Amino acid sequence: MRWIAGILLNALLFIALAGFFEGFHVSGFGAAVTASIILSFLNVLVRPILIVLTLPITILSLGLFLFVINAITLVLTERIMGSSFEIDGFGMALLAAVILSVANIIIQKAVMEPWKERK
Repeated sequence: MRWIAGILLNALLFIALAGFFEGFHVSGFGAAVTASIILSFLNVLVRPILIVLTLPITILSLGLFLFVINAITLVLTERIMGSSFEIDGFGMALLAAVILSVANIIIQKAVMEPWKERK
């Protein structure tokens, strides 16, 4: 259930990013959900490999390089999705990765934590 909530949350964030930034394009809610599912799989399969390969630079940057890894997974998602999900440039992907990360942290703290305590 939590995985589905995360997928839908990321899809809504994708649509919000597309509304705020001209360099971020999503053709519709279905494309946003599909991109969110693909991003979820890439985060499970590819992200750990990238983290291990870039561990020295991640440590030197005090973890800030993780935003670059998140941007890389967004670019990979864009390449897989084709024209229904487009990001104009790596800078836009990096900005979107930062916004997605911060928004997910805030929403998890505000929504998920109180919900877990009620169980």
